[in-house]
Amino acid sequence: MKKIEIKTPSCESDIYCGEGAIKKVLPEVLGGRNIFTVTDSNVYKLYGGFIAQNFAPLGEVHVIPAGEKSKNYSCLLGILKHMLSAGLKRGGTVVALGGGVVGDIAGLAASLYMRGVRLVQIPTTLLSQVDSSVGGKTAIDLCGVKNIVGTFYQPGTVIVDPLFLKTLPAREIRCGLGEIIKYGALDKEIYVKLIENKNRLKSDEFLRDITYDCIAHKAEVVRKDERESGLRKTLNLGHTTGHAFELFYKRKSHGEFVLVGMYYELYIAVKKGICGREYADSLIELIKKVITVPAYENAAEACRGAAYDKKNLKAGEISMVVPAEAGRAEEIRMDMEEYASYISACAQSLKEKS
Repeated sequence: MKKIEIKTPSCESDIYCGEGAIKKVLPEVLGGRNIFTVTDSNVYKLYGGFIAQNFAPLGEVHVIPAGEKSKNYSCLLGILKHMLSAGLKRGGTVVALGGGVVGDIAGLAASLYMRGVRLVQIPTTLLSQVDSSVGGKTAIDLCGVKNIVGTFYQPGTVIVDPLFLKTLPAREIRCGLGEIIKYGALDKEIYVKLIENKNRLKSDEFLRDITYDCIAHKAEVVRKDERESGLRKTLNLGHTTGHAFELFYKRKSHGEFVLVGMYYELYIAVKKGICGREYADSLIELIKKVITVPAYENAAEACRGAAYDKKNLKAGEISMVVPAEAGRAEEIRMDMEEYASYISACAQSLKEKS
């Protein structure tokens, strides 16, 4: 087990990563505290016994329906009401036991209740382990726009244990690889590891190793830019187009859409001369090891959801982060019509290749 610390002006966050982390860290983190646990129906079904033994004796366990549909105001309000009725105090702790959805909404609830109570993230999916549980972003969706209502609220502790990956379906592994490949486009050492292991990306040994690397990269970024005023924007690589498509098509899960977004945005980066063809092709090869990138018929319409992206600084202008070279990405801006034309051309190119 390894430990990573994040210290910012607003917080100190300890991240424990590795096999046995739950067994070693959980008793100390939860011991003697007033606990309110949020989990989802999938996790509860798989780990009901574990939850009954470790969390239920310490306070209420609140189970929400699994999936992105739970990231809404009604579900958030339900969590807050149950915190109140359970008698959670300001000195208590909210535990987010689940994937990205649970982490997002439980984290937001923790930031709001009594103006902030202690938060512990225990991510149970590959995507939440390598990315969303670290760094303090919390959110719900509103009016079909993803993560538009939220806060920056750092967890006091994050416990990342590969124990939970044993029960993940193949799709959840693909989703996690979406974020891992994103980190490969931002970090040269991670990129090299991905290229060297491109034929064993889904192996347990590789995933255990690369998870720590991704967390370490994100932790370093958050230390330097907690509130996403500069460097942290790079972590949104693939997300501008990915979120727009996710909103429009609703056919895949978040990590898969990150990969789709990366592919379409690589097309733009190459066309604009920002990213070399050879490097782009090496990333595309990794993407295609995980998913088949769709040639969307109405891509130009679908991508217009990017107008709601939080990185945009001006109305009608799209801001995105694209790969430039190994270990370096660039932020670019263009108007909506130019962006839509590139997305449409990429979809047409994919159609011609199929």
